[in-house]
Amino acid sequence: MKVGGAIIFQNPLNQMSDREVYQHDLKIGDMYEPLGFDSIWSVEHHFDDYTMCPDVLQFLSYYAGRTKTIELGSMVVVLPWHDPIRVAEQVSVIDHQSNGRMLLGFGRGLARIEYDGFRVNMGESRERFIEYAEMIIEGLEKGYCEYDGKYLKQPRVDIRPKPFKSFKGRTYAAAVSPESSRIMAKLGIGILIIPQKPWEAVAQELGEYRQIYKQVNGGEPLPTIAAGWTFCDKNVDRAREMAVKYIGGYWQTALRHYEMAADHFGKAKGYEYYETMAKNLAAPGSKDASIEYFLGLQVWGTPEMCFNKIDEIRKRVNANHFTGVFSYAGMPWEDAEKSLTLFAKEVMPELKKLNGAQAEAA
Repeated sequence: MKVGGAIIFQNPLNQMSDREVYQHDLKIGDMYEPLGFDSIWSVEHHFDDYTMCPDVLQFLSYYAGRTKTIELGSMVVVLPWHDPIRVAEQVSVIDHQSNGRMLLGFGRGLARIEYDGFRVNMGESRERFIEYAEMIIEGLEKGYCEYDGKYLKQPRVDIRPKPFKSFKGRTYAAAVSPESSRIMAKLGIGILIIPQKPWEAVAQELGEYRQIYKQVNGGEPLPTIAAGWTFCDKNVDRAREMAVKYIGGYWQTALRHYEMAADHFGKAKGYEYYETMAKNLAAPGSKDASIEYFLGLQVWGTPEMCFNKIDEIRKRVNANHFTGVFSYAGMPWEDAEKSLTLFAKEVMPELKKLNGAQAEAA
């Protein structure tokens, strides 16, 4: 099993300067390759303190130059906020800079603040995502882009530098709603799971995704990549305390950023799935329950507990790659560094001994 690490640059309630956050998290990023991680990732978000990596491809270009072997993953590029021909060009550049180490992840976004900031109608997001993804995926294989869709009118232009190897087998998309999983199957790309709902429900939807994938593309889909907010400590009581404070703290930033309990949430076209979530979160006494629910999805505890949780996730969702987030919600640098180092020393070597769930079944 492969193991990755993500950096998300959170500054909840502006506890530090943005400069301090970047200094802390870039130090985390510089640790991943020397510690033996297989991949480094970041996420795209804009306009508030939730996460502060507005250009994940720029971030990956930085690490393409600072590393030699580690894979470079986008978790994710939110396609409706971009000119897709520029995305195709940037991805090709990073792949050249890194000698083919790019892992390409797409998504369509969820936050009203970001859609409003980019002047894009959220109700158009699903259709735009499909058109943009289709053109980029095909363009990276052919070396040129062209498309005639409802929203995207792209005359034929070459991608320069020309992609030098296929992105098949290393292109993924984040999918949370059942409808999104079906779209990814038809696009022929893998699934990147950023945990927000019960693993049982994720596994059920992945079953439908795999069935559609086989019908449309033939053969088996890629094993999934699973992410998780991670805290590792030898003392179980301290691990629990830190998980509640910081993983729970992260979840509260997500609730604020996405306005999950607001009246509008889930009402835009293509986001109907989220309306039930919003109603549940608006119920009296839901805050503490939702934090406990989120903690149950993530990876925290002693090294043995962290290993067992990731192994459970691996088996549930057919994952062959786990990506941990180690610094978040204003966690002090010393605590993030200690957790990351312990995880790398005692958990990661055992994870790397595991086969992907698919290979194990075979």
